[in-house]
Amino acid sequence: MQSENKIFDDVSKLATSALGVAQNVKEELETLMRQRLERAIADLDVVSREEFDTVWDMAQKAREENEELRTRIDALEAKLGEGS
Repeated sequence: MQSENKIFDDVSKLATSALGVAQNVKEELETLMRQRLERAIADLDVVSREEFDTVWDMAQKAREENEELRTRIDALEAKLGEGS
């Protein structure tokens, strides 16, 4: 009986050690994958969200200015057409 308990204790300790090692391997793999993904994204030369939002705002503003200018041009052309 004593020998049986010793075997169970040894198996339990072995399993606990194996779980600890597995956890460490998991953490190392996660770190490695994160580093590789970050490097791959950096190599793709992808813009940051902040840079994208800045350019988007600039494009939106340019569109609005373009529409205002188009309206003014149309009004001026209409005036010129009335004068002829």
